[in-house]
Amino acid sequence: MEQTPSRRVFLSVVAAGAGGLLLPGPARARTLAQDPFTLGVASGDPSTDGFVLWTRLARDPLGGDGHGGMPARDVEVEWQVATDERFTNVVRSGKETARWKQAHSVHVEPVGLDAGREYFYRFRADGHLSPAGRTRTAPTGMSPLTFAVAACAHYEHGYYTAYRRLAQQEPDLVVHLGDYMYEYGPDGYVALGGGVRRHTEGKCATLADYRMRHAQYKSDHDLQQAHAAAPWLVAFDDHEVENNWAGTISSTEAAGFARRRADAFRAYYENMPLRRSSIPGGSAIRVHRRVEWGTLARFHLLDTRQFRDDQPCADGLRAGCDDRLAEDRTLLGSDQRNWLLGGLRRSPARWNLIGQQILMAQRDWKVGPGHEVSMDSWDGYAADRARLLTGFRDSGAANPVVLTGDAHMHHAADLKLDFDDPDSPRVGVELVTSSIASDGDGYRDRARVTEILAENPHISYLDQRRGYIVCRLTADELHADFRTLDYITRRGAPARTSARFTLPAGQHTLDLL
Repeated sequence: MEQTPSRRVFLSVVAAGAGGLLLPGPARARTLAQDPFTLGVASGDPSTDGFVLWTRLARDPLGGDGHGGMPARDVEVEWQVATDERFTNVVRSGKETARWKQAHSVHVEPVGLDAGREYFYRFRADGHLSPAGRTRTAPTGMSPLTFAVAACAHYEHGYYTAYRRLAQQEPDLVVHLGDYMYEYGPDGYVALGGGVRRHTEGKCATLADYRMRHAQYKSDHDLQQAHAAAPWLVAFDDHEVENNWAGTISSTEAAGFARRRADAFRAYYENMPLRRSSIPGGSAIRVHRRVEWGTLARFHLLDTRQFRDDQPCADGLRAGCDDRLAEDRTLLGSDQRNWLLGGLRRSPARWNLIGQQILMAQRDWKVGPGHEVSMDSWDGYAADRARLLTGFRDSGAANPVVLTGDAHMHHAADLKLDFDDPDSPRVGVELVTSSIASDGDGYRDRARVTEILAENPHISYLDQRRGYIVCRLTADELHADFRTLDYITRRGAPARTSARFTLPAGQHTLDLL
């Protein structure tokens, strides 16, 4: 059955329209004739006393050479945080400057709020009022958590119905694991069965290109609903810059990649609800970080692109690639790996959730002896994976769960020290979300799925349809619903739960319900 918009999302929209006179300030003539809040609002990275709030002003999302049709001047923006949807109890407010040099993006970090509480927020600029968003602070104790996991939303491949369905489930938190936007020009990556929309012209190569592409994606109303429904934790994968880039190495360019990477990172920060600690420094940006959810959960967000060695054996799906086994190859880099394992060793949390981008479990596509694996995934960095999984075991951290994107297929897998040894110890589990839109409607090749599952017994579920995951976490159990949509090349598809797994605390293997 088609889901209807939730009461909370509906009332948030009503509050934005009905409460416009509640914001203080003298009346004055508008200098922005058009609504500048065409890209919506967002929040992210909650703490016990605050979060980051985001918006970006754009009168015409695809106009103005990446500046959204805005005038070449700074604009004052007011913001409010309230405890209710109609903003009758405003508890924080202030002003920020949306600077032309920063594409009129705004990042606000309110503090001093109550822990474990729902809040609502909105912005005003030049008399125009933004939509209202729902967010929340992190708790201090062992409060239950409902969070969604999403990734991979190629704009051309389908409509963002999955984002809308995700928003209607009103999670406390959304974890987005990359490929939020794609850098290709129109039809640069054609989905099976074709696409339904077109990218802006040309592949992303300049700051203006990346800004305009982010604006195109952000102008989608289903995506705006998902941002307005809950705070997000975001981390990029490859397509926010270019396909399969690795460290300082481009997959397409012999020179100039540092400049392109710097432009991509700058646009990424301008368009994401990230704290000031992630402001890029040239061609580097810090997105690996930790976010605490009381004593229940610690999120460790990883960066699997900036510090990796180049993919072995010329990338792609390869059999017989011995280079992928080399001991000195790294995906995380030693500093980030030590940061992660140190955070696991010191973690007081009941659950340790590692958000990262590429499939960690071995996935062998070859039936019979030998392996055929992806060089861009952890299979291309086997020794570094072994070090990491051994570190999981030795850290003593409670209940490590890896959350993954990129694969465009749902997976549920157990993580083992040696995937080729049936008796090898299990040290954690991995939940891999399918894509929001990438690769179109998907397909259900049951025979091929059966072959892959037989070849990879540590993987207990695969689904090639589009979707997301909803997890419910308590002190005693993680419950994961794999949500799927049968189509996205037409609007209005319902979302259904195609598989359910539970993971009791202290267990390192998933139970299918």
